[in-house]
Amino acid sequence: MAVLKEKEIRTLVVGTGAAGYAAAVRLHRCGERNLAILTEDVKAGTSRNTGSDKQTYYKLSLAGREPDSVRGMAEDLFAGQCVDGDLALCEAALSARCFYYLTELGVPFPDNAYGEYVGYQTDHDRKKRASSVGPYTSRIMTECLEREAAARRIPVLDGMQLIRILVREEKVRGVLCLNRRSTEGEDAEFFLIWCETVILATGGPAGMYRDSVYPASQTGSSGIAFEAGVLGKNLTEWQFGLASRKPRWNVSGTYMQALPRFLSADREGKDEREFLMEHFQDAARVQYLTFLKGYQWPFDAAKSFEGSSLIDLLVYQETILKGRRVFLDFCHNPGGESVEFERLPQEARDYLQSAGACFGTPFQRLAHMNEPAVSFYREHGVDLEQEMLEIAVCVQHNNGGLSVDCHWQTNIEGVFAVGEVCGSHGVSRPGGTALNAGQVGALRAAEYIVYEKGRKPWKQTEKERDFCRRQAWERIALSVPAKEGCDLQACREKAARRMSGAAGMIRSEKGLEAALRETEEELRYFERDVRITEYRQAGMLYHLLDMLLSQKVYLSAMLDYIRRGGKSRGSALYTCPDGKKPEEGLPELYRCSLDGGKLGGTVQEIRLFSQEEGGVCRTVWRPVRPLPEPDDFFETQWKSFRERKGRACGATVFHPR
Repeated sequence: MAVLKEKEIRTLVVGTGAAGYAAAVRLHRCGERNLAILTEDVKAGTSRNTGSDKQTYYKLSLAGREPDSVRGMAEDLFAGQCVDGDLALCEAALSARCFYYLTELGVPFPDNAYGEYVGYQTDHDRKKRASSVGPYTSRIMTECLEREAAARRIPVLDGMQLIRILVREEKVRGVLCLNRRSTEGEDAEFFLIWCETVILATGGPAGMYRDSVYPASQTGSSGIAFEAGVLGKNLTEWQFGLASRKPRWNVSGTYMQALPRFLSADREGKDEREFLMEHFQDAARVQYLTFLKGYQWPFDAAKSFEGSSLIDLLVYQETILKGRRVFLDFCHNPGGESVEFERLPQEARDYLQSAGACFGTPFQRLAHMNEPAVSFYREHGVDLEQEMLEIAVCVQHNNGGLSVDCHWQTNIEGVFAVGEVCGSHGVSRPGGTALNAGQVGALRAAEYIVYEKGRKPWKQTEKERDFCRRQAWERIALSVPAKEGCDLQACREKAARRMSGAAGMIRSEKGLEAALRETEEELRYFERDVRITEYRQAGMLYHLLDMLLSQKVYLSAMLDYIRRGGKSRGSALYTCPDGKKPEEGLPELYRCSLDGGKLGGTVQEIRLFSQEEGGVCRTVWRPVRPLPEPDDFFETQWKSFRERKGRACGATVFHPR
C-alpha cells in the first residue's frame, strides 16, 4: 500500500550537483536555517559524472595584459542570440566572485607564481576567459561544495525522487516525493513536503534522447516543472557534438587537436574506411578541419558550409543514415603515415608548434599535450594507444530550459531554477559558461530568497493544503500495482529513439509532427497503458512520465519555431527543400537555409496547460530583455545597497557556521 507522510521545510533545494550544492551553501551563508537538499541519488547527475579533455569554467579574465571588463563579457554573452541582457550582465558581474569562492573552497584552478589566474581561449570566446582543473572540473567543484554543505550541517534527503510540484494560484505550496528506499517490499512511502521556496537544480532533461553524452544517471525533471506551469524558454537550442559511446565522454579540445584518424566500419566492425578522406580527398584539409573541431566542438549549422561542422554531418551520415559505426584512431595519422605540419594553415601549425607537438602519432601528440585526457580513458578500460574509440554525434547540453527573471525565479512564485535546468543561454555560448551560470544563479537566488522573501511570514491555510493533498494522491494513484504491467524500459527506449531521430541535430517539420503525435498519444493513454506490478518499478514509471511531458513541450517548441519561419541555427540543422546543401555529394536531408540572426533578438517562451485547460502547449515570442544600463555613481548605488539589504549589509551579510 501507499503511505503519504508530511513535513515542513521552508526552503528546499532539489539536486546535488554543483549548482544545487552552491544554492544550499549560499542560502546558509545568508542566514537561512530552515533548509534541506532533496536528491534522488547524491552520487548521480551530470556535474559529478561528466567532463571532457579539459572541462572549462568561463569567467572574467583575471591575468595578463589584455584588458577585460564586466560590460565586455556581458556583451559577449548577450551576442549569443536570444539571450536576456539582465541575465548576461549578472553572469558577467558575478563570475569573478563565484570563481574566487570556489578557489577558497579548494577547487585548484591554476594560477601563476604571482597569483594571476591564467586563462585560455574557448569556443565563442575572444578574451582567454576560460579556466579548467582538467577533465573533472565540475566533479571537483561538486565535491568541494558538498564538503562545505556537510561542514554547515545542511540536511540532505537522499533517495527522494521528485514526482510533482504542488502549485495553487501560480504559487508553489509544496512538492511530492517518492522515497526510493521504501519500494523494496509491498509498500511505498511518499512524502509531501510543504515549502515556500523550491530551487530546482536538476540539470537538463537528458533522458529524452538516445544518442547522448550525458551520464545515464542524469534524467532531469523539466517535465514536472512544465506540468506545474513553469514556462520553457529557448527549448529549441541544444548543443550536439562528437562523443565516445563507452564511456560517455566529449571528444573535444585536445582529442581533436591531436589529429586522430576517423574510420567507419559495418556493424560487425569490418569493412573499415577512412570516410573523411573519401569525401575531401585532401589530407591537409582533413587534418585542419579535425584540428578546428577542438575549438569548434559543438555542431554549428553555420560551420557546415566549408567549416569544421562538416565532420559532424559526415559522422551523422555514416552512423544514422548508413547504419555504420565510426571510430577515432589515435594509432595512425589521418590521410597517410605522417602529418605534413608545414602544409597546415598557420592557426593549426602555430598551436602545435607552441605545444611542441609536431611529431609522431595522434596518441603521442595527445599524451604530450594533455596526459590526463589519455588517463581518463585508461581508467575506464580503453587504451587509446592500442584501441580505437567508438564515437557518435550526441546531445551534450541544453542551452534553453526554464524561463527565469534576474533573480533566477520562474513565473511560478517560489520556484527558482539554477544550473542547466535554467534557460539562461541562447543560440550559442562560450564554452564553460554553464558552470559559471550555475554558480551565479545559485548566488542570485539565495540572496533574493533571504533578503526579499525571507522578510515575510510564511503560512498556508488548511484549504490550500487540502487542494495540494488531492494533487498528491492523484499522482500516487498512477503507481498502484496492477495484475499485469508493461515493459517500462522498452517504453523509455522507444521514446528516446523517437526524440533522437526527430529532434536531434537534424530536424524536419514532418519528422517533428510525427514524433509529437506519438508522444501526445502515449501521454493521453498513460494512466491506462503504463502499469506496474510492484512498487519497485514506481521510480521508472515517474521518470517515463516526466520524459514524455518534456518531449511534448520540446517538440511543440521546435515545431512552432519552424512554423514561425525559423531556419537552421546553432546546433540544429532544419531541412529546407528550397535551401542549399553545405557541399555537393551530401544527402538531401542536409539541404537547409541559415537563420542569419533573423530571430536572434527574440525569445520563445512556451507553457504546457493542464488537462482541465486542454493540455495544449502555447507559445509567446517576446523581445530579449536588453542589457541594463545601471547608474554607476558610487553614492547612489551604496544607498540602494543599504536599502535593499537592510541590516544585513557589509560584513554582516554572511553568518558564521
